[in-house]
Amino acid sequence: MKIMLNNRAEVIEGDVFSISQIMVIKSFKFRMLVVRLNDRLIKKEEYETTLVKDGDDLKIIHLVSGG
Repeated sequence: MKIMLNNRAEVIEGDVFSISQIMVIKSFKFRMLVVRLNDRLIKKEEYETTLVKDGDDLKIIHLVSGG
C-alpha cells in the first residue's frame, strides 16, 4: 500500500495495517507521540484498532520537551 507518512511517500507491503503495526514496522518507539490520520487526532488507546489504508495521510510526531 502507498501512504503519506510524515509528509513523505511510503510503500508498505500489504493492504491494511493498524497504527500500532506501522509504528513497529517504522521503529517509532518514543513515549510522547501525537498521531493524526487524515487530519483526525488519534488517541493512544485507538492505535491498535485504527486502520491505515492505501492513500491515507498519517503523521506520527515525536514531542520533545525541555527547559
